[in-house]
Amino acid sequence: MTTLKLENLRKEYGDVVAVKGLDLSIRDGEFLVIVGPSGCGKSTTLRLLAGLETVTDGAIWMDDREVTNTEPKDRNVAMVFQNYALYPHMTGRRNITFGMNSSGSYSDEEIDRRVAEAADTLDITDLLDRKPQAMSGGERQRVALGRAIVRDPDAFLMDEPLSNLDAKLRIQMRAELARLHAEFNTTTVYVTHDQTEAMTLGERVVVMNDGEIMQVDPPQTLYDYPKNRFVAEFIGDPAMNMLDVVVEHDFAVHEAFRLPLHREEADGSGVDLGTTRDAVLGIRPEDLYLAAERPDLGKTEFTARVDVTEPLGDNLLVHCSVGDDLFKMQAAPRSSLEPGGTVSVTYDPARLHLFDPETGDAFYHSTESVSSDESVERATTD
Repeated sequence: MTTLKLENLRKEYGDVVAVKGLDLSIRDGEFLVIVGPSGCGKSTTLRLLAGLETVTDGAIWMDDREVTNTEPKDRNVAMVFQNYALYPHMTGRRNITFGMNSSGSYSDEEIDRRVAEAADTLDITDLLDRKPQAMSGGERQRVALGRAIVRDPDAFLMDEPLSNLDAKLRIQMRAELARLHAEFNTTTVYVTHDQTEAMTLGERVVVMNDGEIMQVDPPQTLYDYPKNRFVAEFIGDPAMNMLDVVVEHDFAVHEAFRLPLHREEADGSGVDLGTTRDAVLGIRPEDLYLAAERPDLGKTEFTARVDVTEPLGDNLLVHCSVGDDLFKMQAAPRSSLEPGGTVSVTYDPARLHLFDPETGDAFYHSTESVSSDESVERATTD
Protein backbone atom coordinates (compact mmCIF):
# COMPACT_ATOMS: atom_id res chain seq x y z
CA MET A 1 0.00 0.00 0.00
CA THR A 2 1.10 3.56 -0.57
CA THR A 3 0.10 7.20 -0.44
CA LEU A 4 -0.02 9.32 -3.58
CA LYS A 5 0.39 13.06 -3.77
CA LEU A 6 0.00 15.53 -6.62
CA GLU A 7 1.61 18.94 -6.20
CA ASN A 8 0.59 21.75 -8.56
CA LEU A 9 0.28 19.16 -11.36
CA ARG A 10 -0.10 20.67 -14.80
CA LYS A 11 -0.36 19.17 -18.29
CA GLU A 12 -0.36 21.15 -21.52
CA TYR A 13 -0.87 19.98 -25.09
CA GLY A 14 0.33 22.98 -27.06
CA ASP A 15 -2.14 25.77 -26.32
CA VAL A 16 -4.56 23.40 -24.58
CA VAL A 17 -4.22 23.08 -20.80
CA ALA A 18 -5.74 19.73 -19.86
CA VAL A 19 -4.80 19.77 -16.16
CA LYS A 20 -4.45 23.08 -14.33
CA GLY A 21 -2.29 22.90 -11.23
CA LEU A 22 -3.89 20.05 -9.27
CA ASP A 23 -3.11 19.57 -5.59
CA LEU A 24 -4.37 16.27 -4.23
CA SER A 25 -3.38 13.76 -1.53
CA ILE A 26 -4.58 10.14 -1.77
CA ARG A 27 -4.45 8.19 1.46
CA ASP A 28 -2.89 4.79 2.03
CA GLY A 29 -5.45 2.13 1.10
CA GLU A 30 -8.05 4.67 -0.02
CA PHE A 31 -10.51 4.11 -2.88
CA LEU A 32 -10.58 7.54 -4.52
CA VAL A 33 -12.84 8.25 -7.48
CA ILE A 34 -12.26 11.08 -9.96
CA VAL A 35 -15.47 12.05 -11.74
CA GLY A 36 -16.37 14.71 -14.27
CA PRO A 37 -17.68 15.30 -17.78
CA SER A 38 -15.78 14.35 -20.93
CA GLY A 39 -12.74 16.55 -21.46
CA CYS A 40 -12.42 17.63 -17.82
CA GLY A 41 -8.90 16.18 -17.45
CA LYS A 42 -9.66 13.15 -15.28
CA SER A 43 -8.15 10.49 -17.60
CA THR A 44 -5.14 12.72 -18.26
CA THR A 45 -4.59 12.95 -14.49
CA LEU A 46 -4.67 9.15 -14.24
CA ARG A 47 -2.22 8.77 -17.12
CA LEU A 48 0.13 11.26 -15.44
CA LEU A 49 -0.02 9.12 -12.28
CA ALA A 50 0.80 6.02 -14.33
CA GLY A 51 3.66 7.74 -16.16
CA LEU A 52 2.00 7.35 -19.56
CA GLU A 53 2.05 11.13 -20.03
CA THR A 54 4.88 13.52 -19.22
CA VAL A 55 4.25 16.24 -16.66
CA THR A 56 4.46 19.83 -17.88
CA ASP A 57 4.88 21.22 -14.38
CA GLY A 58 4.45 20.07 -10.78
CA ALA A 59 5.35 16.85 -9.00
CA ILE A 60 4.01 13.36 -8.25
CA TRP A 61 4.95 11.54 -5.06
CA MET A 62 4.49 7.93 -3.98
CA ASP A 63 5.05 7.83 -0.23
CA ASP A 64 8.29 9.81 0.22
CA ARG A 65 9.60 9.08 -3.30
CA GLU A 66 9.15 11.57 -6.13
CA VAL A 67 8.18 9.71 -9.33
CA THR A 68 7.42 12.65 -11.61
CA ASN A 69 9.93 11.51 -14.24
CA THR A 70 10.08 7.82 -13.30
CA GLU A 71 9.31 5.29 -16.05
CA PRO A 72 5.93 3.53 -15.76
CA LYS A 73 7.56 0.12 -15.23
CA ASP A 74 9.39 1.47 -12.18
CA ARG A 75 6.34 2.92 -10.41
CA ASN A 76 4.79 -0.43 -9.43
CA VAL A 77 1.28 0.59 -10.35
CA ALA A 78 -1.26 -1.52 -12.25
CA MET A 79 -3.68 0.04 -14.71
CA VAL A 80 -7.05 -1.27 -15.85
CA PHE A 81 -8.22 0.25 -19.12
CA GLN A 82 -11.66 1.03 -20.52
CA ASN A 83 -11.17 -1.24 -23.54
CA TYR A 84 -9.61 -4.08 -21.45
CA ALA A 85 -6.39 -4.04 -23.56
CA LEU A 86 -6.22 -7.83 -23.88
CA TYR A 87 -4.12 -9.52 -26.54
CA PRO A 88 -6.60 -11.35 -28.83
CA HIS A 89 -4.19 -14.18 -29.72
CA MET A 90 -3.38 -15.00 -26.09
CA THR A 91 -5.36 -17.09 -23.61
CA GLY A 92 -6.70 -15.60 -20.40
CA ARG A 93 -3.76 -17.08 -18.49
CA ARG A 94 -1.20 -15.64 -20.88
CA ASN A 95 -2.87 -12.24 -20.82
CA ILE A 96 -2.75 -12.25 -17.03
CA THR A 97 0.91 -13.25 -16.78
CA PHE A 98 2.22 -11.24 -19.74
CA GLY A 99 4.71 -8.64 -18.56
CA MET A 100 4.96 -9.84 -14.96
CA ASN A 101 8.70 -10.32 -15.16
CA SER A 102 9.16 -6.83 -16.61
CA SER A 103 8.06 -5.35 -13.28
CA GLY A 104 9.64 -7.95 -11.01
CA SER A 105 11.27 -11.35 -10.81
CA TYR A 106 8.92 -14.27 -10.30
CA SER A 107 9.56 -17.99 -10.42
CA ASP A 108 7.24 -20.22 -12.44
CA GLU A 109 5.79 -21.56 -9.19
CA GLU A 110 5.12 -18.04 -7.90
CA ILE A 111 3.43 -17.04 -11.14
CA ASP A 112 1.22 -20.14 -11.10
CA ARG A 113 0.27 -19.50 -7.48
CA ARG A 114 -0.62 -15.86 -8.10
CA VAL A 115 -2.67 -16.69 -11.18
CA ALA A 116 -4.56 -19.41 -9.31
CA GLU A 117 -5.30 -17.04 -6.40
CA ALA A 118 -6.45 -14.23 -8.68
CA ALA A 119 -8.59 -16.60 -10.77
CA ASP A 120 -10.22 -17.98 -7.64
CA THR A 121 -10.87 -14.48 -6.26
CA LEU A 122 -12.41 -13.28 -9.55
CA ASP A 123 -14.13 -16.59 -10.35
CA ILE A 124 -12.40 -16.87 -13.74
CA THR A 125 -10.66 -20.24 -13.38
CA ASP A 126 -12.63 -21.62 -16.34
CA LEU A 127 -11.54 -18.67 -18.50
CA LEU A 128 -7.79 -19.17 -18.22
CA ASP A 129 -7.58 -21.32 -21.35
CA ARG A 130 -9.97 -19.24 -23.44
CA LYS A 131 -9.03 -16.41 -25.78
CA PRO A 132 -10.76 -13.01 -25.48
CA GLN A 133 -13.07 -13.58 -28.46
CA ALA A 134 -14.63 -16.48 -26.54
CA MET A 135 -15.37 -14.29 -23.51
CA SER A 136 -18.19 -11.86 -22.73
CA GLY A 137 -17.48 -8.23 -21.87
CA GLY A 138 -17.73 -8.91 -18.15
CA GLU A 139 -15.40 -11.91 -18.43
CA ARG A 140 -12.83 -9.86 -20.33
CA GLN A 141 -12.99 -7.19 -17.64
CA ARG A 142 -12.37 -9.80 -14.94
CA VAL A 143 -9.33 -11.09 -16.83
CA ALA A 144 -8.06 -7.50 -17.10
CA LEU A 145 -8.53 -7.13 -13.34
CA GLY A 146 -6.68 -10.41 -12.82
CA ARG A 147 -3.72 -9.07 -14.78
CA ALA A 148 -3.60 -6.09 -12.40
CA ILE A 149 -4.01 -8.17 -9.22
CA VAL A 150 -1.21 -10.69 -9.87
CA ARG A 151 1.39 -7.95 -9.89
CA ASP A 152 0.59 -7.02 -6.26
CA PRO A 153 1.01 -3.31 -7.12
CA ASP A 154 1.36 -0.37 -4.75
CA ALA A 155 -1.67 1.24 -6.41
CA PHE A 156 -4.45 0.34 -8.82
CA LEU A 157 -5.30 2.91 -11.50
CA MET A 158 -8.64 2.30 -13.25
CA ASP A 159 -9.76 4.29 -16.30
CA GLU A 160 -13.55 3.90 -16.76
CA PRO A 161 -13.28 0.08 -16.59
CA LEU A 162 -17.05 -0.53 -16.57
CA SER A 163 -18.23 1.87 -19.27
CA ASN A 164 -18.39 -0.82 -21.99
CA LEU A 165 -20.61 -3.14 -19.95
CA ASP A 166 -24.40 -3.28 -20.01
CA ALA A 167 -26.35 -1.73 -17.12
CA LYS A 168 -26.98 -4.97 -15.21
CA LEU A 169 -23.36 -6.10 -15.46
CA ARG A 170 -22.09 -2.66 -14.41
CA ILE A 171 -24.05 -2.95 -11.17
CA GLN A 172 -22.65 -6.43 -10.58
CA MET A 173 -19.07 -5.35 -11.30
CA ARG A 174 -19.39 -2.29 -9.05
CA ALA A 175 -20.15 -4.60 -6.15
CA GLU A 176 -17.27 -6.86 -7.20
CA LEU A 177 -14.81 -3.96 -7.25
CA ALA A 178 -15.94 -2.83 -3.81
CA ARG A 179 -15.46 -6.38 -2.51
CA LEU A 180 -12.00 -6.65 -4.06
CA HIS A 181 -10.90 -3.37 -2.52
CA ALA A 182 -12.12 -4.48 0.90
CA GLU A 183 -10.11 -7.70 0.46
CA PHE A 184 -6.85 -6.25 -0.87
CA ASN A 185 -7.04 -2.75 0.66
CA THR A 186 -4.76 -1.41 -2.09
CA THR A 187 -4.69 2.31 -2.82
CA THR A 188 -7.02 2.76 -5.81
CA VAL A 189 -7.66 5.71 -8.10
CA TYR A 190 -10.74 5.17 -10.25
CA VAL A 191 -11.81 7.48 -13.08
CA THR A 192 -15.38 7.64 -14.37
CA HIS A 193 -17.89 10.00 -15.95
CA ASP A 194 -20.74 8.17 -14.19
CA GLN A 195 -21.68 9.92 -10.95
CA THR A 196 -23.55 6.81 -9.74
CA GLU A 197 -20.30 4.81 -9.91
CA ALA A 198 -18.50 7.63 -8.13
CA MET A 199 -21.04 7.79 -5.30
CA THR A 200 -21.27 4.04 -4.76
CA LEU A 201 -17.54 3.20 -4.98
CA GLY A 202 -15.59 6.16 -3.67
CA GLU A 203 -14.52 6.67 -0.08
CA ARG A 204 -13.84 10.18 -1.31
CA VAL A 205 -14.80 11.65 -4.66
CA VAL A 206 -12.92 14.29 -6.67
CA VAL A 207 -15.21 16.31 -8.92
CA MET A 208 -13.31 17.85 -11.84
CA ASN A 209 -14.29 20.35 -14.51
CA ASP A 210 -12.20 22.11 -17.13
CA GLY A 211 -8.93 20.74 -15.76
CA GLU A 212 -9.56 21.86 -12.19
CA ILE A 213 -10.78 20.27 -8.96
CA MET A 214 -14.20 21.58 -7.96
CA GLN A 215 -14.54 19.65 -4.68
CA VAL A 216 -13.05 16.68 -2.84
CA ASP A 217 -15.25 15.07 -0.20
CA PRO A 218 -17.00 11.84 0.82
CA PRO A 219 -20.00 11.09 -1.45
CA GLN A 220 -22.67 12.11 1.06
CA THR A 221 -20.95 15.45 1.71
CA LEU A 222 -20.88 16.18 -2.03
CA TYR A 223 -24.59 15.45 -2.19
CA ASP A 224 -25.59 17.39 0.92
CA TYR A 225 -23.15 20.31 0.78
CA PRO A 226 -21.96 21.04 -2.78
CA LYS A 227 -19.43 23.86 -2.85
CA ASN A 228 -20.67 25.30 -6.12
CA ARG A 229 -23.40 25.04 -8.71
CA PHE A 230 -21.41 22.73 -10.98
CA VAL A 231 -21.03 20.09 -8.24
CA ALA A 232 -24.67 20.50 -7.21
CA GLU A 233 -25.93 19.82 -10.74
CA PHE A 234 -23.41 17.09 -11.57
CA ILE A 235 -23.94 15.01 -8.43
CA GLY A 236 -27.41 13.52 -8.17
CA ASP A 237 -29.80 11.98 -10.67
CA PRO A 238 -32.05 13.69 -11.63
CA ALA A 239 -29.96 16.84 -11.36
CA MET A 240 -30.69 19.50 -8.78
CA ASN A 241 -33.31 22.08 -9.81
CA MET A 242 -32.03 25.65 -10.17
CA LEU A 243 -34.41 28.63 -9.93
CA ASP A 244 -33.53 32.33 -10.00
CA VAL A 245 -34.68 34.06 -6.83
CA VAL A 246 -34.11 37.24 -4.84
CA VAL A 247 -32.99 36.90 -1.23
CA GLU A 248 -34.96 39.38 0.85
CA HIS A 249 -33.89 39.22 4.47
CA ASP A 250 -34.96 35.71 5.53
CA PHE A 251 -36.83 34.66 2.38
CA ALA A 252 -35.99 33.32 -1.07
CA VAL A 253 -38.51 35.12 -3.26
CA HIS A 254 -39.77 33.87 -6.62
CA GLU A 255 -42.87 34.94 -8.51
CA ALA A 256 -44.46 31.66 -7.38
CA PHE A 257 -43.32 31.43 -3.76
CA ARG A 258 -41.59 32.92 -0.71
CA LEU A 259 -39.53 30.28 1.07
CA PRO A 260 -38.13 30.97 4.56
CA LEU A 261 -34.37 30.87 5.09
CA HIS A 262 -32.61 30.25 8.39
CA ARG A 263 -29.49 32.06 9.48
CA GLU A 264 -28.03 29.17 11.42
CA GLU A 265 -26.06 26.41 9.67
CA ALA A 266 -26.12 22.80 10.85
CA ASP A 267 -22.81 23.39 12.65
CA GLY A 268 -24.28 26.33 14.59
CA SER A 269 -22.38 29.02 12.70
CA GLY A 270 -24.15 32.12 11.48
CA VAL A 271 -25.05 32.74 7.85
CA ASP A 272 -24.85 36.24 6.39
CA LEU A 273 -27.60 36.27 3.79
CA GLY A 274 -27.43 40.03 3.27
CA THR A 275 -30.50 42.24 3.08
CA THR A 276 -31.34 41.88 -0.62
CA ARG A 277 -29.38 40.04 -3.30
CA ASP A 278 -29.91 37.94 -6.41
CA ALA A 279 -29.33 34.23 -5.98
CA VAL A 280 -29.96 30.83 -7.52
CA LEU A 281 -32.08 28.52 -5.39
CA GLY A 282 -31.14 24.84 -5.61
CA ILE A 283 -33.42 22.03 -4.49
CA ARG A 284 -33.29 18.39 -5.53
CA PRO A 285 -36.28 16.67 -7.19
CA GLU A 286 -36.40 14.13 -4.36
CA ASP A 287 -36.86 16.99 -1.84
CA LEU A 288 -40.02 18.29 -3.54
CA TYR A 289 -43.38 16.61 -2.93
CA LEU A 290 -47.04 16.80 -3.72
CA ALA A 291 -48.47 18.68 -0.76
CA ALA A 292 -51.23 16.09 -0.33
CA GLU A 293 -48.60 13.33 0.03
CA ARG A 294 -46.52 15.13 2.69
CA PRO A 295 -48.78 17.06 5.09
CA ASP A 296 -46.10 16.60 7.78
CA LEU A 297 -43.86 19.19 6.09
CA GLY A 298 -46.03 22.09 7.27
CA LYS A 299 -47.98 24.80 5.56
CA THR A 300 -45.47 25.87 2.92
CA GLU A 301 -46.75 25.11 -0.54
CA PHE A 302 -47.05 26.67 -3.97
CA THR A 303 -48.88 25.90 -7.19
CA ALA A 304 -47.15 24.57 -10.32
CA ARG A 305 -48.25 23.34 -13.73
CA VAL A 306 -47.60 19.73 -14.75
CA ASP A 307 -45.85 19.53 -18.13
CA VAL A 308 -44.67 15.90 -18.45
CA THR A 309 -44.74 12.77 -16.29
CA GLU A 310 -42.24 9.90 -16.42
CA PRO A 311 -43.23 6.64 -14.65
CA LEU A 312 -40.07 5.04 -13.23
CA GLY A 313 -41.61 2.16 -11.31
CA ASP A 314 -40.59 3.12 -7.79
CA ASN A 315 -41.62 6.77 -8.29
CA LEU A 316 -43.15 9.17 -10.78
CA LEU A 317 -40.83 11.88 -12.10
CA VAL A 318 -42.90 15.00 -12.74
CA HIS A 319 -41.71 17.87 -14.94
CA CYS A 320 -43.35 21.08 -13.74
CA SER A 321 -43.21 24.80 -14.42
CA VAL A 322 -43.74 27.93 -12.37
CA GLY A 323 -43.93 30.99 -14.59
CA ASP A 324 -41.12 30.61 -17.12
CA ASP A 325 -39.03 28.33 -14.90
CA LEU A 326 -38.93 24.55 -15.11
CA PHE A 327 -38.23 22.04 -12.35
CA LYS A 328 -38.57 18.33 -11.63
CA MET A 329 -40.04 16.57 -8.62
CA GLN A 330 -40.83 13.04 -7.54
CA ALA A 331 -44.28 11.76 -6.66
CA ALA A 332 -45.72 8.43 -5.55
CA PRO A 333 -45.58 5.93 -8.44
CA ARG A 334 -49.34 5.71 -8.88
CA SER A 335 -50.14 9.39 -8.49
CA SER A 336 -52.88 10.50 -10.89
CA LEU A 337 -51.38 13.52 -12.61
CA GLU A 338 -52.17 14.79 -16.09
CA PRO A 339 -50.05 17.15 -18.22
CA GLY A 340 -51.62 20.59 -18.26
CA GLY A 341 -53.06 20.22 -14.77
CA THR A 342 -51.91 22.02 -11.63
CA VAL A 343 -50.54 20.64 -8.40
CA SER A 344 -49.76 21.99 -4.94
CA VAL A 345 -46.08 21.47 -4.19
CA THR A 346 -44.29 21.41 -0.85
CA TYR A 347 -40.64 20.83 0.02
CA ASP A 348 -38.20 19.71 2.69
CA PRO A 349 -37.09 22.94 4.43
CA ALA A 350 -33.82 21.31 5.49
CA ARG A 351 -32.73 20.75 1.89
CA LEU A 352 -32.41 24.24 0.35
CA HIS A 353 -29.22 25.61 -1.22
CA LEU A 354 -28.32 29.09 -2.50
CA PHE A 355 -25.64 29.87 -5.07
CA ASP A 356 -24.11 33.12 -6.26
CA PRO A 357 -25.45 33.77 -9.80
CA GLU A 358 -22.09 35.19 -10.95
CA THR A 359 -19.47 32.85 -9.44
CA GLY A 360 -21.67 29.78 -8.88
CA ASP A 361 -20.28 29.40 -5.35
CA ALA A 362 -22.63 28.12 -2.66
CA PHE A 363 -23.26 30.56 0.18
CA TYR A 364 -26.11 28.83 2.00
CA HIS A 365 -27.25 25.30 2.89
CA SER A 366 -30.30 25.07 5.13
CA THR A 367 -29.85 23.34 8.46
CA GLU A 368 -31.19 19.87 9.12
CA SER A 369 -32.71 21.12 12.40
CA VAL A 370 -35.35 23.27 10.69
CA SER A 371 -38.81 22.82 12.17
CA SER A 372 -41.33 21.43 9.69
CA ASP A 373 -44.13 23.29 11.51
CA GLU A 374 -42.98 26.77 10.54
CA SER A 375 -45.62 28.60 8.56
CA VAL A 376 -44.96 30.86 5.59
CA GLU A 377 -46.95 32.84 3.10
CA ARG A 378 -48.50 30.79 0.32
CA ALA A 379 -48.02 32.07 -3.22
CA THR A 380 -49.75 30.68 -6.27
CA THR A 381 -49.33 31.01 -9.99
CA ASP A 382 -51.74 30.31 -12.80
